[in-house]
Amino acid sequence: MTTVQSPPAPTAALRPKVVARTGLYAVLAANVAVVTVFFVQAGFASNALIVLGRLAGLYGALLMAFQLLLVARLPWLDRRIGMDRLTLWHRWVGFSLLWTLLAHAVFITFGYADSSGLDPVNQLIDLAETVEGVLRAVVALALIIVIGLVSGRFARRRLAYETWHFIHLYTYIAVVLAFSHQVAVGTTFVASPAATAYWWTLWGIALGSVAVGRVVLPLWRNHRHQLRVSAVVPENDNVVSVYVTGRDLDRLPARAGQFFLWRFLTRDRWWQANPFSLSAAPDGRTLRLTAKAAGDGTAALRHLKAGTRVFAEGPYGAFTTMHRTRPDALLIAGGVGVTPIRALLEELHGHAVVIYRVSSDRDAVLYDELRDLARAKGAELYLVTGPVVPDKLAPGELGRLVPDVADRDVYVCGPPGMTAAVLRSLRELGVPKPQIHFERFSLAG
Repeated sequence: MTTVQSPPAPTAALRPKVVARTGLYAVLAANVAVVTVFFVQAGFASNALIVLGRLAGLYGALLMAFQLLLVARLPWLDRRIGMDRLTLWHRWVGFSLLWTLLAHAVFITFGYADSSGLDPVNQLIDLAETVEGVLRAVVALALIIVIGLVSGRFARRRLAYETWHFIHLYTYIAVVLAFSHQVAVGTTFVASPAATAYWWTLWGIALGSVAVGRVVLPLWRNHRHQLRVSAVVPENDNVVSVYVTGRDLDRLPARAGQFFLWRFLTRDRWWQANPFSLSAAPDGRTLRLTAKAAGDGTAALRHLKAGTRVFAEGPYGAFTTMHRTRPDALLIAGGVGVTPIRALLEELHGHAVVIYRVSSDRDAVLYDELRDLARAKGAELYLVTGPVVPDKLAPGELGRLVPDVADRDVYVCGPPGMTAAVLRSLRELGVPKPQIHFERFSLAG
């Protein structure tokens, strides 16, 4: 008998997530230092407000370039950090960018107003009318303020994803306007050949990353693989599995636990992109997604025809075995969150415990597959049913089902409320943070 050995767990210093996160922090810190040095070398204005305004503008330009890197969906970063974490960082950097650029505008305007004797409003109008690039900067700032407002949690919940995403695309117009403003009036930009080369390189890398990650790579992969729907299989009354085939799928770098943004190129759906996880580990021949009808878009999946062309962006996500730290695992799924969990179980080595939380037996999508797979791999499978209250995944219950939970990697996927409750239970049970893996499918613009 051949025994399959689990891959050795990476040490803390070499964990992919730690390496990528540390690298991003280091890159940002190094660029802050470089920008500060160039600012000092360019010399100071006599007005302190203008000095502060220029420095805020430079840091704002740096944050804007960093924002582009976060939303570029570069595979190396996404596989190690995950789109949900990158999106969270994007949100915080976005609000920091908004306040930094507001500070730039206010300090510069009040600084020049102090020197000219004009009131701040008339001073801003005068700068926009007489100084090249200032009007473009005002428009860019206005766009960023609007985008910041619609990115707030209150507004985001009330906007359709397509509307929110369309408004978010104006960020790229703001970036171009802000960059042209910097080229036109940025004293630090032209202070020395080294500073000029630095800023051109920085913006080139940032914009190039977006072009490669968001345009070139998806187009190239879809041209190469020629994806099409091969079958549509109802799993129950409101859940359907879609099977997708194509060319050279063994060369598509997809892993169990990841997801794609799927566009099914029918007359009424080609413009809609939805994130669905793979519900089976990629086998080099077929990709499978399983989705619950949660709106008109997902409900229409049931009516897809075999042969329908598919445009898929991805694979995305860090919810994979790449981040394992222990030989054994606990997989916790809630509802249709079972889809990446089922795929992960197929790929995992070592002993696994699977807990599947649903309201009732009839909601246990893919349960037969999960049961057969668990039996074949020697895994323990628990189907937990019943109402949300009392919490059947509370620390006591979870510790009873899996006494050695603190010695396992734990993968959690389910509705936000269930995921949050499970994460609290895991913390109370003393599971170290590096052993807990979860991902929320919220997308940056």
